[in-house]
Amino acid sequence: MKIAAIILCAWILATAGSTSAGAQSASASERQKIEALIGHIGDLRDAKIIRNGWSYEPATAVRFLRGKWAAHDAEIMTVGDFIDKVASVSGTSGQPYLIRFKDGRELPSREFLLSELKKIEDGLP
Repeated sequence: MKIAAIILCAWILATAGSTSAGAQSASASERQKIEALIGHIGDLRDAKIIRNGWSYEPATAVRFLRGKWAAHDAEIMTVGDFIDKVASVSGTSGQPYLIRFKDGRELPSREFLLSELKKIEDGLP
């Protein structure tokens, strides 16, 4: 009985370790969509990205998003995961990321990214 318990514990530990080590990330097609969305953020002109009340240039936001994506890669299986877990809300404060356009209009980044994703999936420029 004691040996069976030891074997069971060893098996649980071995499989638990292999599950996290074998974690997958997004497929190539999902990664392409994520890269395209990041590109759309980087291509914004006359706009600022608002994160935790601070204003950032799009190029800075792109670097931040890439770093956050890399840190959460194992959790990001789809472009939807990227939008929801990386590019929409601050993990620190819970505040939504915003895009502030030249005219002063602000749009939650989630709305912007979902709109851009629809264009990508519909094959629009």
